[in-house]
Amino acid sequence: MSIPRHVMIGSAVALAAAIAGVLYFWSHDESRASSQTTDDAYVTADWTRLSPRVAGVIDEVLVEDNERVAQGELLATIDDRDFKVAVNEARARVASASAALLSVDAQREQQENIIAQAAATVSADGAALRLAEENAKRYKNLASDGSGTAQEEQAADAHRQIQSATQSKDSAALGAATKQQLILTAQRAQAAAELERAQANLDQAELRLSYTRIVAPVDGTVGQRDIRVGQYVNVGSPVLTLVPLHQTYVEAHFRETQLARIRPKQAVDIRIDSLPGVSLRGHVASIAPATGVSFAPFAPDNATGNFTKVVQRLTVKIALEPEQAATAQLRVGMSAIPTVSTPSGQSL
Repeated sequence: MSIPRHVMIGSAVALAAAIAGVLYFWSHDESRASSQTTDDAYVTADWTRLSPRVAGVIDEVLVEDNERVAQGELLATIDDRDFKVAVNEARARVASASAALLSVDAQREQQENIIAQAAATVSADGAALRLAEENAKRYKNLASDGSGTAQEEQAADAHRQIQSATQSKDSAALGAATKQQLILTAQRAQAAAELERAQANLDQAELRLSYTRIVAPVDGTVGQRDIRVGQYVNVGSPVLTLVPLHQTYVEAHFRETQLARIRPKQAVDIRIDSLPGVSLRGHVASIAPATGVSFAPFAPDNATGNFTKVVQRLTVKIALEPEQAATAQLRVGMSAIPTVSTPSGQSL
């Protein structure tokens, strides 16, 4: 049975159209289009995962799942009794170090008086020695011309020697007192250092005590709340996540062949799968510096083995314009379809 001629012609035209479409798809430059769109896009936000900075038992949890909290709001507390004991102990050490420093200061002040007294004694010794020397000369002259006795001369000379020895002894005492002041100065520096160390330990103890209060670092909505009263938590273990839903944006993954005309600040029309009929306004905020595969833990090595070219994708961050009521309904992870307006005048 022969195929009708009009059927053969129709089939040939359809086949030719299909082949032409395939050839056009593979050969045309899609970056020339006046807009670029992708369905590989999702709503996201820069959420914050909270982890305890000290280990301990959860004493109180003050938030529920999906609850909105403000920055600085108390979320949970860790049993702080051990930390309060550490603070009190550190305060006692600060008080002891302060007392030691005051004691050294008092000793230095007292030593200054001792040095002044010793200096005055040495000065008096000098005057007494000069007088004794004058007397010794005078009695020596008297003895030489017979006006005085030898006994008086000997007594005057002995008194001079005694005054000289006394001055030497008191000068040594002055030197010792001065050296002691240097020792006390060094002890004061050591006491001051001990006080600083004790104060630093107190500051650290108070800081660790403050870590028993887990507070919200940003405004956001509580998610992944894995924290309960009586639960023991370790340092660095995530206990909940804060998602700033008021700061959501869209991450769109465009093929590299679509990016020739995409630039920051270009207008973007955004459709959200869960919000049918709603169109959100946005703009291109930035374009990733590398493809997603570039940051993979095990990036492919195209220099080995057989090579098959695969079109790569780059992430485009799309910021949402403010004052759009529908943005309040956005949640992280929602699928989006952004369409970027790419005027022809912005080609490479």
